[in-house]
Amino acid sequence: MTAIADTPATSLDAVREPGKPVVVTAPPVSSMAEATAWLTAHRPAIQAELHRSGAVLLRGLPVEDAAGFAQARDALIETRAGYKEKATPRTDFGEGVFSSTDLPAVQPIRLHNENSYTLDFPGVLLFGCVTAPETGGATTVGDMREALRQMPAELVERFERAGWLLVRNYSELAGLPWYKTFATEDRAVAEAYCDENTVGYEWLDDDSMRTRQRRSAIVTHPVTGERVWFNHFAFWNSRTLDEDVREVLVETYGEDGLPFNTYLGDGTRLTDAEVDAVNAVYDRVTVRETWQRGDLMLVDNILCAHGREAYTGDRKILVAMGEPVALADCRPATAPSTTLHGE
Repeated sequence: MTAIADTPATSLDAVREPGKPVVVTAPPVSSMAEATAWLTAHRPAIQAELHRSGAVLLRGLPVEDAAGFAQARDALIETRAGYKEKATPRTDFGEGVFSSTDLPAVQPIRLHNENSYTLDFPGVLLFGCVTAPETGGATTVGDMREALRQMPAELVERFERAGWLLVRNYSELAGLPWYKTFATEDRAVAEAYCDENTVGYEWLDDDSMRTRQRRSAIVTHPVTGERVWFNHFAFWNSRTLDEDVREVLVETYGEDGLPFNTYLGDGTRLTDAEVDAVNAVYDRVTVRETWQRGDLMLVDNILCAHGREAYTGDRKILVAMGEPVALADCRPATAPSTTLHGE
């Protein structure tokens, strides 16, 4: 273990291939104690690579369960971050370790920046593979600096001026009910959270809730100083849904009653072609690497968005969130608000 800890922190065995995240292979280790010693010694170099590439996959470590993953997390991440305004089901393994998502295997998940709609969010995500799927199932990533460069200039100008708007309808039948999202069954506690976090809300007749929040679509990384595309606009836009799913949801709930929908910050609905253009950029910047058991992937949540492929077979990918960042420290192009731009 001493030899591993004394290895120069600048010597990372990094491989860069088109279409893949940077892959760093660790030296042979026989225990999590040796693995955490190597991670601790190389943390500055891994951090530097993370700021350069946005995501780093660490291969060859003996991460076999949630306990080993938590040890690796504590070697790489100084401060844990909470999961706010929950949007998808996750299994909680304790000690800040969760399943990456419990959504069905057949459902791919498009690129998104975790908690881009909150006033503070994880600066770093750590994923770990305990069970690799038979096929598919990669945790995809995409560089949001490059995404901003590739976005149509006219759309960038509109989003920079107005921001983006998220409207959520909380229900037992679709999405999550409000008490799971806000982790309380007390309306007053949920209301206080909304008031403190610039989230507009209204209560509907059937004890359901609707919220509205306008956020910046473009932010600046507080360390690297680079501007990035940072939002859930396309991810939750009704146009991005599978056509059959969209038809059923709109027929059941109406366009204004969907679990999630997004708009330009002035309330404008983008055309199908404009939403497709945003999604096409995400597709072009997406990279992926097949999971192997024991793999870890560190993701800078501002520089990189992440997603998930559909898959077959058992898959157990863990996630931990850390290094919380305040939106106010990211020079948002538009200020957070509960009202439409121009109101």
